[in-house]
Amino acid sequence: MDNQIEIIIKDETGRIDKALNDRLAEYSRSQIQQWIKEQCVSIDGKAVKANYKVSTGDKILIEIPAPEELDLVPENLDLEIVYEDEDVVVINKPQGMVVHPSAGHPNGTLVNGLLYQIKNLSTINDVVRPGIVHRIDKDTSGLLMVAKNDRAHESLAKQLKDKTSLRKYVALVHGEIPHEKGRIEAPIGRSKVNRKMQAVIEGGKSAVTHFEVLQRFEGYTLIELQLETGRTHQIRVHMQYIGYPVAGDPLYGPKKTLKGNGQFLHAKLLGFEHPTTGEMMVFEAPLPEIFKKTLKQLKEKD
Repeated sequence: MDNQIEIIIKDETGRIDKALNDRLAEYSRSQIQQWIKEQCVSIDGKAVKANYKVSTGDKILIEIPAPEELDLVPENLDLEIVYEDEDVVVINKPQGMVVHPSAGHPNGTLVNGLLYQIKNLSTINDVVRPGIVHRIDKDTSGLLMVAKNDRAHESLAKQLKDKTSLRKYVALVHGEIPHEKGRIEAPIGRSKVNRKMQAVIEGGKSAVTHFEVLQRFEGYTLIELQLETGRTHQIRVHMQYIGYPVAGDPLYGPKKTLKGNGQFLHAKLLGFEHPTTGEMMVFEAPLPEIFKKTLKQLKEKD
């Protein structure tokens, strides 16, 4: 067993899976139920079932199994390398590609493709994330910087932390934004309603997004965004929060939306100081074809 969690019930009653779900925000209810099914949850040394009703004084012990080791297999995914030298690689990630392997995505990820195309990658992150300095969502397209050695990784990560790197996105959102520019400052944390989602919540991590209107269409607005922070799903959460959710977003957008390959969100510009030369490097990636086609259709409709 890799880890143990001990919880003492003080004044609560109800099913044990719900009681644990209320206390363990970092784990999904399905994950907790799986542990119960695998007899990893016990009270007084006896494994319990999901419908067990907790009582005051119950001492719950959860023995979390060590995560399954993923077999990282190099795959020829024909990644689009925008730039490469001895220290860094810049990749234009397509929509639909997960950045690194996880339990639900053991292969077909950016990391699998990197292992095939790139000889050396940094080792600072765990074994399933070699070279990965930052991420973008599965259905978000665009630019990512990858480190080929640990020295470069430390430099790039520090730039992200110090907010000196440059990241600009383009998004198509629902609604016609009346003002030309905006700044969204609202803390983000895990949603208390849906554990797979993030939300603007009290006590969340500081998050700041700047946006500027590029073009308006009937019912939609094309905007450019610049991140000051890099929280999970930040743009998608912030735009939903102010009432202009990203079009095509299956998680934060309306059910009736534009058809595409997920959300219409593209990491179009990436800039950073080169870890060795100190030169400011800036890269730009064109919009995916589905994005350009949709904009053309909206323009013709107007």
